[in-house]
Amino acid sequence: MTSQPIDLAAALASFEALWSPRVVTHVNDYDVRVAKVAGEHVWHRHDTTDEFFLVLAGELRIALREGPDGGPVRERTVVLPQGSVFVVPRGVEHRPSSVAGASILMFEPTGTSSVGDRHDEIPDHVDATTGHPLS
Repeated sequence: MTSQPIDLAAALASFEALWSPRVVTHVNDYDVRVAKVAGEHVWHRHDTTDEFFLVLAGELRIALREGPDGGPVRERTVVLPQGSVFVVPRGVEHRPSSVAGASILMFEPTGTSSVGDRHDEIPDHVDATTGHPLS
């Protein structure tokens, strides 16, 4: 952790890879991660933790599959314009996407996989990681 301010624009400018989050700092046992995104991520879920999203630039869509255990699953999409926040509750299957690209900030417990605990097959454009350090 650094005792200096972190310029998020500079952090985002330091890498090009999509769907490959960078850890910019830590808060208690949580990573603060930034990522550039475009296209679709993978359907996944985090069994034991919520996932916080803040859209820094662009627009992010989060498709959700919700329903009671054993009951019918309902699918809906949340649209997050720049400046919006959303929390995906633990256990909810979701797939982030962005048509025109976006920059996002996420809070997740340190060690949380970017593709969750259960997921579809991971496409080549998605980085399955617990977060990379900034260069």
